[in-house]
Amino acid sequence: MAKVVIDGVTYEVNPDNNLLQECLSQGLDLPYFCWHPCMGSVGACRQCAIKQYRDADDKNGMLVMACMTPATDGAIISIDDEQAKSFRASVIESLMISHPHDCPVCEEGGECHLQDMTLMSGHNYRRYDKKKVTHRNQYLGPFLNHEMNRCITCYRCVRYYDDYAGGTDLSAQASHHHVYFGRHEEGVLESEFSGNLVEVCPTGVFTDKAFSQHYSRKWDLQTAPSVCVGCSVGCNTAPGERYGTLRRIVNRYNNEVNGYFLCDRGRFGFDFVNNEGRLRDAVKQQGDTSQALSGEQVQSVINEFKTGKTIGIGSPRASNESNFALRALVGEDNFYAGYSDTEHEATQLILQLAKDKAFHSPSIREIEQADAIVILGEDVTNVAPRIALALRQSVRNKALELASNSRIPQWQDAAVRELAQHDRSPLSILSTYVSRLDDVASDRVVDTLQNLAGIAYAVANTIASQSPSSSDVPTEHASVIEKIAAQLQAAKRPLLIAGSTSGNLELIKAAANIARALQQQKSTAVDLCLLVPEVNSLGMGMLTTAENKLGRALAKLQDGSATQAIVLENDLYRRAPQATVDAALEKADKLLVLDQLGTATTAKADYVLPTTAFSEHEASYINYEGRAQLSFQVHRCHSGAMPAWSWLGAEQVDEFDALVNRCASEAKGFSNLSKILPDPASFIAGMKVPRQSHRYSGRTAMKANINVHEPKQAEDPGSVMSFSMEGIPAQKDADVLASSWAPGWNSNQSISKFQDEVNGELKQGHPGTLLITRETAAAGYFDPADSSVSPSANELQVSLAYQIFGSDELSAKSNSVQQRMTDAFIGLSPEDAQARELSQGDTVKLGTTESNAVVCIRTGIKSGSAVIYCGDGQVNPTELPQCIEITKSGEQNLLRGIEGLIVSDLLEEDY
Repeated sequence: MAKVVIDGVTYEVNPDNNLLQECLSQGLDLPYFCWHPCMGSVGACRQCAIKQYRDADDKNGMLVMACMTPATDGAIISIDDEQAKSFRASVIESLMISHPHDCPVCEEGGECHLQDMTLMSGHNYRRYDKKKVTHRNQYLGPFLNHEMNRCITCYRCVRYYDDYAGGTDLSAQASHHHVYFGRHEEGVLESEFSGNLVEVCPTGVFTDKAFSQHYSRKWDLQTAPSVCVGCSVGCNTAPGERYGTLRRIVNRYNNEVNGYFLCDRGRFGFDFVNNEGRLRDAVKQQGDTSQALSGEQVQSVINEFKTGKTIGIGSPRASNESNFALRALVGEDNFYAGYSDTEHEATQLILQLAKDKAFHSPSIREIEQADAIVILGEDVTNVAPRIALALRQSVRNKALELASNSRIPQWQDAAVRELAQHDRSPLSILSTYVSRLDDVASDRVVDTLQNLAGIAYAVANTIASQSPSSSDVPTEHASVIEKIAAQLQAAKRPLLIAGSTSGNLELIKAAANIARALQQQKSTAVDLCLLVPEVNSLGMGMLTTAENKLGRALAKLQDGSATQAIVLENDLYRRAPQATVDAALEKADKLLVLDQLGTATTAKADYVLPTTAFSEHEASYINYEGRAQLSFQVHRCHSGAMPAWSWLGAEQVDEFDALVNRCASEAKGFSNLSKILPDPASFIAGMKVPRQSHRYSGRTAMKANINVHEPKQAEDPGSVMSFSMEGIPAQKDADVLASSWAPGWNSNQSISKFQDEVNGELKQGHPGTLLITRETAAAGYFDPADSSVSPSANELQVSLAYQIFGSDELSAKSNSVQQRMTDAFIGLSPEDAQARELSQGDTVKLGTTESNAVVCIRTGIKSGSAVIYCGDGQVNPTELPQCIEITKSGEQNLLRGIEGLIVSDLLEEDY
């Protein structure tokens, strides 16, 4: 640690950082615009000026930019120096010359970094009264509004979008006071992380379009800490509600998970909560009619299912508590997995590997530290987007290493990038089609799943000869096998990524073999990141046995060994072949379905109970690394819906903590689940944490049509949070951080006031608890399965494709996401399309199934294979065979949302 003197006070600081970061880490107020903790320094805005002195005798000093000055031992600086303060105020004045006076109508008003910094600098009067520079705004898609006249040219947007997130269609154009930040022409921003511009921009240039359509000020939103339910990463979010509708989602900082950023699915995919198709009342269905059920009738129905031959089918999108409550009701032996049999096998294998001491499941922060990565069969950008963003940072570790060797501070962003040029840490992608990460990949292999597994087994064998190799190793890949093996062996922190969405267990086993081979050489646990598709896939997998597959549950219904079934928040027609589900449900005497929205499964039910959405109840979920996280209730549900665990009678509505503790004591592997619950001792005098801000307004007017007197605020006896503005926000070392706010810091930049150090751990907030204990001794290597696939002359080997907008069942019901979704398509190589006389946009029938898909000819697909994207339930993936024949069934159609594919290998004529 170094010691610096700031305005006469001595502080211990990290000499690897710059003075701006260290000042903020010490809790000091210093204005800035262009700097960001994740993007380093470029010194563009000149707002963080301070006075630096040579020594104690220097009375004059010199102005320096804090973000461009290292925190060296013995440095003497002043933030409060009059010349520095005057300089900062003058900079603000110059930045504000063409800035409009539209704060009252700007969506950023009240949470604007520019407002905060203007007040902090002391600037309060605009002398310039001449003509302002104005710009035309662009259409940037369904997610963002563009108001270029508010820009202060800090360059944060393009540095984030291009340099950090890897985007290519947003740039700085023109020069001087005509600089323009936008696309070369109007159109949808292509990056899957474009929504972060809303929080990255310190002004209101980029704002949330969906939020603007039903806008409320920040202080009028009811918020609580939550967890994104869009994928298995478990990003931390802060949803905001007003007048009974969920209005927006913003990022909630967690240094181990999502850091400062979300993907666009997580940010904009929440609108299913407000969907008009939400189930609202408990009903009994008979034919085309339905009859509402009273509370007593519902309890009677539940009691009926407690007797007889009843099975329960869980859900990977339901919480641990709901899955456990169903398991407790029907018994562990009668509780079955709620995803396809193939995915269940893969999940059980992943859980088995999660207990092996040879491996380590890395967090997002740890993924960013990897210096050699191999991705096996997973389309990370579309399956776990936030991890893809982390991988883009990991390939920069080579640049950071070069900078360190050249004694260039890592925060000197422009210098580091100039030094490294195109030097990157190795990233090898083995996939059945091109991916969005190919632009930063050092090696790319596109082949069939069978051949990719053979290549991966060969890599493991190259590293350790005792690891068995496969016979399915194409000779043309021999050089890349040697190269990948050498890169992994030379790495200090290698990383293997595989998962269940490829539908191929051999890829997971091969990844484990590579990691085990490396572990035996390095004598330390190797990072093995195994992805699952849904928010609680691991949680449900931990509650089920390996034998209790969905196929077995459906077979029991069909053969009569089970006569009643309870289906929890799941559409079985997405998990198993339609004929199989139909045959099973027709034999069931009674079917009870609990869900948020109507599905094909609820249409078959005898009884339907409406369940609350993620923002309407407290819940815990387990992410891909086995991290359990607590999601708080944000707002009340104003219909008859209740949490699934409450319907199932596990506990009373207000006893969520008791259910968590019961799950921790009874369910194997959940013993640490109780650790995610807030510690009551951390709250002052037992006061609750308010969900509403201290400036929350309109409480009387909200219900003035009913009564002009303000009603009593709703109580929430089972939570540490209150549906009120009364209470005490969580203090230091408390477990709950609803939203960040500090005096003088109204924007999201206020998070630095709650961190131990900038970009470090939170003083408040819970990072989650890792549940899975690695206890097993290192097992042996997996042997390659003898499962060769031999398609006929007219058949194509099938693999599945995913889309960030559409592959997730719930977010696909959100209005803004639907505008980015694409129809089901089948990707073919030009050779295969020509051989079958197919053209771009033709409609084809998929084998013997009843499903059709639109032809999408792509150069980045191996001849003899086909990539099928199933759309939003348009194609049932469980009905697709390994090899398929396709026949033309229709004329050319415009593929809806083709711009949403965002792939680099579409034929030029397709644009």
